[in-house]
Amino acid sequence: MDDEELRATAVSLRRAAVGLARRLREERPAHGPGALALSLLGHLRRRGPMTAGELATAEHLQPQSVTRALAALDEQGLIRRSRDEDDRRRHHIVLTERGTAMLTEQAGTTDLWLAQAMAQRLTPAECRILAVAADLLDQLHS
Repeated sequence: MDDEELRATAVSLRRAAVGLARRLREERPAHGPGALALSLLGHLRRRGPMTAGELATAEHLQPQSVTRALAALDEQGLIRRSRDEDDRRRHHIVLTERGTAMLTEQAGTTDLWLAQAMAQRLTPAECRILAVAADLLDQLHS
């Protein structure tokens, strides 16, 4: 594939990814946490306890933005803070059982919509191609 074809493919892929992300956001319940909150909870689920600074770095945001989101998550009982045993000034943010359950519910809603859309609009062969594509996309961002 030459440079021009790669660029055209990159443009198509970006557009498709943005469109799918937008559609998945529409499937989330309106009363649930926003995109930043879900992303923070996702980091905690995948990586375990993190500091607010580590979460800010992971999100490429200023710590103040993350601090406000964390305060709301704490208020809702979705996270809790625990003191670092080695440095009592630091707090680790931990996902609570309630936070895990909410994250699982949110993902389940969007996963169900996506699975149904795939079953209705794609052939089994196209679904298998998407499975391969998902693995390839994971390679691009990891």
